[in-house]
Amino acid sequence: MPYRWTPDHSHTPTQGAPLRLDLWPHRSLSPRGFSWVIGVAFGLALVPLVPFIGTSAFWVILPLMMASIAALWIAIRASDRDHLREVMTITPQQITLIHTDANRREHRWNATPYWVRITLHRGNKPVEAYLTLKGEGRTVELGAFLSPDERRALRDDLAYVLGRIT
Repeated sequence: MPYRWTPDHSHTPTQGAPLRLDLWPHRSLSPRGFSWVIGVAFGLALVPLVPFIGTSAFWVILPLMMASIAALWIAIRASDRDHLREVMTITPQQITLIHTDANRREHRWNATPYWVRITLHRGNKPVEAYLTLKGEGRTVELGAFLSPDERRALRDDLAYVLGRIT
């Protein structure tokens, strides 16, 4: 799942260090997969270039082929640099949620754990299994980039943790 509790959420914040929940969107391409994509693209781009080896057309086509590989490289790396993530820190006194959007702007929400309500909205509007937290007069969305099943599991985990604090 694209979220992680530190330390494990069976631990409660009252037993020591605060709990930290990190959430991030799926990254479908691992570093090894990136290498494979670039390598395969390069190999496939060489296929139409082979008949032109030894001709002046080779030197015209080669830079264009390399530019297309470079464009693919840049596009994939730009996608990886979108640092969309959410970090929640839970202590017995306070919950802090920091949402970092793709433009690296941080949006912060704080609330007292005792008063926080976790709501998993049923239906498909605005999305299936829409997860929100409400506290301190504000409602915030949590894990918008997670799948519906992951949001349900996250809701259960959060209910467990908050139930142990209060």
